[in-house]
Amino acid sequence: MKNDKKELTDTNFIIRNIMIDLGDNMNKVHTRFPPEPNGFLHIGHAKSIILNYGIAKTYGGNFNLRFDDTNPAKENEMYVASIKEDVSWLGAKFEDRLFYASNYFDTMYEIAIKLIKENKAFVCDLTGDEIREYRGSLFEAGKKSPYYSRTIEENLELFKAMKEGKFADGEKTLRAKIDMSSPNINMRDPVIYRIAHIDHHNTGNKWCIYPTYDYAHSLEDCIEGITHSICTLEFEDHRPLYNWVVENSGLPSKPRQMEFAKLNITNTIMGKRHIKELVDNGEVDGWDDPRLATISGLRRRGYTKEAIWDFCDKIGVSKADSVVDVELLEYCIREDLKNRSQSIMAVVDPLKVVITNYDENKTEMLLIENNGVNEEMGKREVPFSREIYIEREDFKENASNKFFRLTNGKEVRLKGAYFIKCNEVIKDDDGNIIELRVTYDVETKSGSGFTGRKVKGTIHWVSLKHAITAEARFFDYLLIEDEKTKEIVKNKETLKILNNVKIEKSVLDYPNDTKFQFIRNGYFCIDNKLSDDKLIFNRTVSLKNKFKRK
Repeated sequence: MKNDKKELTDTNFIIRNIMIDLGDNMNKVHTRFPPEPNGFLHIGHAKSIILNYGIAKTYGGNFNLRFDDTNPAKENEMYVASIKEDVSWLGAKFEDRLFYASNYFDTMYEIAIKLIKENKAFVCDLTGDEIREYRGSLFEAGKKSPYYSRTIEENLELFKAMKEGKFADGEKTLRAKIDMSSPNINMRDPVIYRIAHIDHHNTGNKWCIYPTYDYAHSLEDCIEGITHSICTLEFEDHRPLYNWVVENSGLPSKPRQMEFAKLNITNTIMGKRHIKELVDNGEVDGWDDPRLATISGLRRRGYTKEAIWDFCDKIGVSKADSVVDVELLEYCIREDLKNRSQSIMAVVDPLKVVITNYDENKTEMLLIENNGVNEEMGKREVPFSREIYIEREDFKENASNKFFRLTNGKEVRLKGAYFIKCNEVIKDDDGNIIELRVTYDVETKSGSGFTGRKVKGTIHWVSLKHAITAEARFFDYLLIEDEKTKEIVKNKETLKILNNVKIEKSVLDYPNDTKFQFIRNGYFCIDNKLSDDKLIFNRTVSLKNKFKRK
């Protein structure tokens, strides 16, 4: 591979830097995705997975999935399993390259011993609050710990005693000796080991001391031979510490850390900590709630991996923080589904219609296209009978000339069927419309070539005696702009449930992972988590944006 100007111009800055580093050896690139198993992954993680895996796959290098499991207080196997499932679902292959930071604990401990012997680390008795006090501020240099000058022998003995469980949590830490006057606070003798008498999901009770993230992460990359450690911008200030650990580890591998901007999306709650609060407070139905931007939540809502890849490709990789409009994500899923979703007639707010001049004993099978824009998907037979359901909003009494659906005395086409005219409106004692009486014109059957007259409106329908009843769930954004204050606030109405949706029975003929388009109502999928006892559909996205939100 030649690193000519065109190649460098056509790639993002991450790939350009890798090309400069590796030259003709781009097949030597080795990337990783290193999640902490303390929550489910969200779409920001998807961007990182796609970036890291995409680079390795494109240039013939290696990609690792590695669990950064150094904090057993917040980690468990449920999160490990969910992460594996999400990464695999996105299409990133890792089966022969699955690693755990906890498998390197022995090596990390030996490197810590090496640092002590080289007088580059010491055991400190300061509490967490005292360490922060001694660290100083952005405007004031820190001061050395009173335990900084312990002898190498004493530090070795104390660190061994820490490992053997002879001290309580927080009683002692192991700190690196770097520079308490550094302008980068991360370099002011950072803690690299702390005591935690907690069982680990992978190592059990073998350890009661655990390495800190900055120390462990650097060593993990070295041990695995990672060439480029690609992370988000909040780790930019940690890069000098990353490099210090790499240089002093004694390991031959010298990975390079590079940072890119985090993904932020309008109207969306991002970050595992914030999502966990919603889950723990019962504000959502678990980590895979379709309102969340978790990968499992998006999957349950009906998003496809292709749409997420397309979205990440469109937003690109930047060094500057920015906010992406959620409508771009919605655009990507619409573009993916419009050519492959199965069209279904479903009436979400049903109004009964009786076709008075249609034979009550007759059922007619009509051909309806399976996808309005993809003829290759063919057609299906849909039953038509005397009694049908239409959308309540498709009828209006005394409507203006601009209303092109069904109204008194005017005709409208039933999709794939006939023209009908409303002759009578039936209401209950409270004045609510409960039924329409209409007539149809047998000459106007779709596909018959009828040209006698035209109507401007076409509405969908479902045969009453052939319909199945289901539940449909409509989701709104978790964050919206307050109309008065213009501030971004939590949306109090994020879920709307309609439990009397009437759907053509052919919906039962398709696999549970089928993506459907309910005509005029949006794209839907079956909620496989909740549909054991009844059929429940989640709306993935509307057919188009009806409301412009910031």
